[in-house]
Amino acid sequence: MTQYQSNQAPLIIDAWAQPALAIAFEKLPEIARLFKQSGSSHLLETGLTAEQIIEAMDRAGVQTLMFSAWHRPGQWVIHNDVIAEMTRRFPDRFVGVAAVNLEKPVEAVRELERAVKELGFKALRVVPWLWNRPPNDKFYFPLYVKCIELGIPFCTQVGHTGPLMPSETGRPVPYLDEVALTFPELKIVAGHIGFPWTEEMIGVAWKHENVYIDTSAYLPRYYPSQLIHYLKTYGKEKVLFGTNFPQLSLEKCVQQVEELGLPGEVKENFLCRNARRVFKLADQYCERY
Repeated sequence: MTQYQSNQAPLIIDAWAQPALAIAFEKLPEIARLFKQSGSSHLLETGLTAEQIIEAMDRAGVQTLMFSAWHRPGQWVIHNDVIAEMTRRFPDRFVGVAAVNLEKPVEAVRELERAVKELGFKALRVVPWLWNRPPNDKFYFPLYVKCIELGIPFCTQVGHTGPLMPSETGRPVPYLDEVALTFPELKIVAGHIGFPWTEEMIGVAWKHENVYIDTSAYLPRYYPSQLIHYLKTYGKEKVLFGTNFPQLSLEKCVQQVEELGLPGEVKENFLCRNARRVFKLADQYCERY
């Protein structure tokens, strides 16, 4: 039993993760370089079963993964129904995050509604670099309205792209700032911390009540100092723990959070309570072992 599974530690919700399915990785050749640099390239060929993922979660003390489907132009990478099957099998460990075909807006809105109302998903995620469309593009707007109607967050990627794709779509200013101004009721969770525009991302989160940051795709040892200051102080209710699993090791990420020396309330907010509140998860997701 790790220190994170003791009675003294908060449980952990990982705000950005996806299944480690080898067949899906074949449809995302752009990520090969990122996985190689992160030391996880072997997973591109072998993948992991749901049971193996849960074993990794238990070793790290991670209670819940926000598990995302993926769609890219022209095809599904991981269908919402695949995620739904995993969440049905392990409802206390996985929570579904929907994907849609961004460039088919009517179809996309209908699929999002199905994912939430029928499959029980708790959020929508669109990765802008996959579509070469920033978040203020017209194709997103019907989805923002539907997210508000359904009461779910819109999750997206900010910052440069680890995959060898253009990074412009990940700039917090002007793109995400414009979205938050146009849709102030929309909860936005911006993943990957916004680097090298982290200060811009902090500024957007400070400016807009419903904008949040998740730390996925970066080991805690490499969080920018501005972000650490923000989550310790005036942003302690605005930053969510994320890994981008399976790109990064759950165990390594959790161990490195401990090295940050976060005060108790700050750590509990960061690791669990902020995500529980933003994604409207049941209390069970922050109960202790």
